[in-house]
Amino acid sequence: MAFVTGLILIDAPASALNNQGNVQGRLEHNVVGVKAIRTKEGTYPYVSAQAFRYWLRTTLEGSGLGWKSAPIYREEKVAYTDANPIEWWDDDLFGYMRAPSKKASAKEKRDMDQSRTGETPTTDTITRSAPFRVSTLVSISPVTITEDWEVMSRQEGDPVPYSNQFYRATLKGLLSLDLHSAGTFWYRNKTGFRNLDEVRVGQAKEKDLVELQEDKAFRLPIHERVRRVSTLFEGMSLLDGGAKQTLHYTDVSPVLVVMAVTKGGNHAFGHIVGANGRGLPELKIDALKEALTVFHDDILSNVYVGWVRGYLDDERSKLDAFALTPDGQRLKISHPRQAFSGLVDDLRMAENVDWLQ
Repeated sequence: MAFVTGLILIDAPASALNNQGNVQGRLEHNVVGVKAIRTKEGTYPYVSAQAFRYWLRTTLEGSGLGWKSAPIYREEKVAYTDANPIEWWDDDLFGYMRAPSKKASAKEKRDMDQSRTGETPTTDTITRSAPFRVSTLVSISPVTITEDWEVMSRQEGDPVPYSNQFYRATLKGLLSLDLHSAGTFWYRNKTGFRNLDEVRVGQAKEKDLVELQEDKAFRLPIHERVRRVSTLFEGMSLLDGGAKQTLHYTDVSPVLVVMAVTKGGNHAFGHIVGANGRGLPELKIDALKEALTVFHDDILSNVYVGWVRGYLDDERSKLDAFALTPDGQRLKISHPRQAFSGLVDDLRMAENVDWLQ
């Protein structure tokens, strides 16, 4: 099986991209804190994988790339998507869990809800492990979190003080996309692999999806699978989102991305970027050279590196020099948007169709 394996860096010069609400234990009740990991070494701000996936979903929905998002339904304290990966691209690549209540009162409310027109009926619990996986995005080094006191004073009467936390950091995250699972839907009676119930199996047959009887699965046509995967990465190059943008305006599109198609899901590039003695990002050339050597036979494509000029130019010059050596010949260095485009072009090539098999 083949995977798209990637590493991304987000430059957060003065940001609060993912917040935890009011800080517990503070005498003041209006202190909004940032999410952070606290260790003996210091405090590492982070963006949760859920937040990153939300940014990507909303970016794709507004991108004009033709992304098809599933409708979302609410049932008392539970919310879920239509859970139909045949129709909806995010149900396919981001996964889902759907366990409809069998209570008569819940069924009656669903039947009366006019917003559910066109909903796919669900006869049994179905789940899908997401082919697209992303890590928590964590600061590469510990930082000191700043607290900014502010005041609302435009109203009559006493001013209202409040404060926000923010930080200066470089956030690193890992991502992986299982190309075999993208566009392949199982009906095995196993958690994560019962993607289709009887209704959805019927739809798969009506739409003439290829049935893999031995695997108990249906598969979309190859051109449709490539289109969904390609659009996912095209949208990632346009990534937008994050909390407190009115106050901090942080560009969350990756300033550095490293991607390749690999044979397995183990991450080849997770340790090629770290922090130097001053806590600043550092490209670890020896680690990159080792990864290209150890995983030489497992890397199926070029290694696409997108690096924004103006961001750590001295570190990029080390990469440019390495790319001229025999060990670095597989590196294709460009802007992040061009790197995503290069990967997408690779995925669309007819001779690479085996990556999705």
